[in-house]
Amino acid sequence: MKILVAVKRVIDYNVQIRVKPDNSGVEKDNVKMSMNPPDENAVEEAIKLKDSGEVTEVVIVSIGQEKCQDTIRTALAMGADRGILVKAGDDIEPLAVAKTLKNIVEKEKPNMVLLGKQAIDDYCNQTGQMLSAILNWPQGCFVSELGINDSAITISREIDEGLEQLEIQLPAVVTCDLRLNEPRFASLPNIMKAKKKPIEIIEIESLGVDTIPKVKYLKVEEPPVRQGGVMVADVKELIQKLKYEAKVI
Repeated sequence: MKILVAVKRVIDYNVQIRVKPDNSGVEKDNVKMSMNPPDENAVEEAIKLKDSGEVTEVVIVSIGQEKCQDTIRTALAMGADRGILVKAGDDIEPLAVAKTLKNIVEKEKPNMVLLGKQAIDDYCNQTGQMLSAILNWPQGCFVSELGINDSAITISREIDEGLEQLEIQLPAVVTCDLRLNEPRFASLPNIMKAKKKPIEIIEIESLGVDTIPKVKYLKVEEPPVRQGGVMVADVKELIQKLKYEAKVI
C-alpha cells in the first residue's frame, strides 16, 4: 500500500504575524517558515502505518517555491521515503492545489491521500474536499483516529453530538485533525539520511493546471487594538452602563 501526503510550507505558528505597510498581505521575508501543523499529523500517521507494516511507501508532495524542499526534507527526516515538489508561486488557491494533486495522484496511484484538515495561513479547509470530489474518491475529514481494515479504513471524527465512526472504502482522501497523534521529532541521523532521499521536481506548467487566482484580496488589516476595561463602583452602575452605553440589555 502506498500513501501520498500533501504538506504546505507556512509561517511558523510561533511567529508574530505582521501586516505589510501597504496592506497587501502579511510579511514573509526573513520570517521563520515551517510545515503546516495539521500536515505534520498527516505525515506522522502515514509513518506510523508504515512502521506497523500496513503501508510500504510514503510519498510527500508539496506545491510552492524551491524553498518548499525544506518542508519535504523535514517529512523525509521523520521517516517518509521520497518527495515530490511541484514548483509554483506562493498564492495558489485550493482548487488549483486540488487539481495539481489530482495529477500527482494519477501518476503515483496511491491507495490513500492524507492532508492536514486546513492550513494555518488561510484557514480555507477546502483542498481535501475538492480533491475528493474531482477524484470521485470517498473522503474522511477532521479525522482523530484511523485504522486500516483490508480494503477499507475505519475513522473516528468529532462532531457536535460527540464522536462519529465511519468505514470508508479505499482509495480515499483523509484530512487529519491535530488530535490524531503527536508528531515525532526527527533525530539527527535521520536528518542526515533525509538529505540523500530523492525529491522529484515538477513544474506546475507541465501539468496544465490553471493557477490564475479567482479571488482578489482587497486589503489586509491587523485587528483593532482592544480597549481597556472600566471599573464600576457597584452593580447599579454596571447595569446602567450595560443598558445605556453598551445597550446590551
